[in-house]
Amino acid sequence: MGWTKYQLMLAAMMLITGSINTLSAKWADYFSAPGCNNSPVHTFSHPFVQAVGMFLGELSCLAVFYILLCQDRRRPEPKMNPGQSFNPILFLPPALCDMTATSLMYVALNMTSASSFQMLRGAVIIFTGLLSVAFLGRRLVASQWIGILITILGLLVVGLADFVSGKRDDSHKLSDVITGDLLIIMAQIIAAVQMVLEEKFVYKHDVHPLRAVGTEGLFGFVILSILLVPMFYIPVGSFSNNPRQVLEDALDAFCQIGHQPLIILALLGNTVSIAFFNFAGISVTKEISATTRMVLDSLRTVVIWAVSLALGWEQFHGLQVLGFIILLVGAALYNGLHHPLLARMFPSRYGQDQENSSERERLLSGEQDGSINQQS
Repeated sequence: MGWTKYQLMLAAMMLITGSINTLSAKWADYFSAPGCNNSPVHTFSHPFVQAVGMFLGELSCLAVFYILLCQDRRRPEPKMNPGQSFNPILFLPPALCDMTATSLMYVALNMTSASSFQMLRGAVIIFTGLLSVAFLGRRLVASQWIGILITILGLLVVGLADFVSGKRDDSHKLSDVITGDLLIIMAQIIAAVQMVLEEKFVYKHDVHPLRAVGTEGLFGFVILSILLVPMFYIPVGSFSNNPRQVLEDALDAFCQIGHQPLIILALLGNTVSIAFFNFAGISVTKEISATTRMVLDSLRTVVIWAVSLALGWEQFHGLQVLGFIILLVGAALYNGLHHPLLARMFPSRYGQDQENSSERERLLSGEQDGSINQQS
């Protein structure tokens, strides 16, 4: 059965906006402009300001939810399920995880390439699987354990590719590349905790996905905006690239935007794309399948990689190709994409797997909906 035009539009929206999200964030990192008080020209290195913009995009999903709810209530027969009433504080723990993981990833994006950044995010499968076993009592089947092991192998290959390219590439220091990769892995551990918390405490209350995204965005936006104040005074030495060498200099970011207005275009691309990407991802899971969402999320890695190569942001490395293929195989096994293929090749032997595919898809959809923050 073919896809409808609406389903094709959703798939294209998810692929395009997901790619724009990472590329626009990386584009902002490539700008250089003077800062405040006639400071010399320097790169736009403001990961926490970028994270605030990302949460603003998530917050906009809350506005979309209420707009859709108001329109639905005007209909003679409302069809939209707003979900149960809930205590918004339930979203605070996952929002704090979201805020920490996102900030770490934006810091890491300053240190490594956009393609490696996107590939290494596949590590979330490992930690989500392990934590779901430990805290949710879920049992992983053999193919999922194999998928986790293959994903670990893929991460090692991508890390090796970064190590080799870091010695040859002058755009990033080898120490920065290694630090950035480690920060991405650390962020995936925190993101996995976020997913487990969402599944255990939040989604059992039947919260609408757009409302869940928007509520977490609200907490993240408010808390991180407040934290920008103490960050302005925390010295971190050479770890920071801003002139004052503090954890974050938001005033310097605004001064650089004033001198180079194109920076705001990159930041707006990040903010707007995350809102559409979350909406498209949720809709793809609902209208098509969770496995389709996973495939599209993998395809955006290819798009990000191709655009980065075309723009000269990074050089081609064969090890990255091998690492990406291994990661793709690991993700496919973990998400059960091999079952339909085996059922077609060996219908008599794997017919039972095909009969249970709808149940597997239902469970997979619930797991994917738990990952409401798919940025960068």
